[in-house]
Amino acid sequence: MRNCLATVALAALVAGPVQAAAADAFPNVAAAYWLGRDGRTIAASEIHRRLPMASLAKMMTALLVLERGDLDRTIAVSRRAARETGTRIGIRAGERFRARDLLAAAIIASANDACRALADDLGASGFVAMMNHRAAALGLRDTRYADPCGHDRDGQYSSAADLARLGAEVIRQPEYLRLSAMPSAILTTLDGKRSFAFSNTNALIGRYPGAIGLKSGYTPAAGTCLVALAERDGVQVLLVMLHAKNRWWAADGMLDRAFAERP
Repeated sequence: MRNCLATVALAALVAGPVQAAAADAFPNVAAAYWLGRDGRTIAASEIHRRLPMASLAKMMTALLVLERGDLDRTIAVSRRAARETGTRIGIRAGERFRARDLLAAAIIASANDACRALADDLGASGFVAMMNHRAAALGLRDTRYADPCGHDRDGQYSSAADLARLGAEVIRQPEYLRLSAMPSAILTTLDGKRSFAFSNTNALIGRYPGAIGLKSGYTPAAGTCLVALAERDGVQVLLVMLHAKNRWWAADGMLDRAFAERP
């Protein structure tokens, strides 16, 4: 059922229903937001405004990793990945992991070092160009990437509408959904010498009934951001918030509103 609904949501979003509502149903909750039920707009504001996206950029990084496939391949951590700043789990240069496990750390813990290791494995200096090429293929006209992990960078931005479309594409990936729904996980080096335990940065997971993803983020320029997916009784609700004032409290009420809407 989930894959079927995801396909419906994707088709609807790409066809163009990521639209602004007639009136702002949730004033002042975020600089921009979009709320949809099975791809149909419930409420929206400033959906084409270009804003920093923080770690929501990792959704595109994860999508490219998943589309590359072979998640059991071995990745050696690059020196650049080991030097990553911000949120990290502390992996070291030369340590070896399965791609699947690094992806788990990037999605669940929003670990910049794991994210960079994945990006360097796929394209190193050319990975950002891969991100922008995929964004163009998806029709994300208000999105440009300059960093695979979501650090504040000049010229990096997205919009609520584009992130809704990207979210709909990510929903098609069962492994992304599996990982984003996990409250916590443990990552171990292939030689078994070190392990890393981490928790989900998405506070809705395990707390909001039906929450199954997708990604949270924060940087000084972007503020608190969220792409939230929840499912109840075969109904999917997707919420995008950029520069939210109180994302967890607001997300509860907005998701409830969408589930309460009549089909």
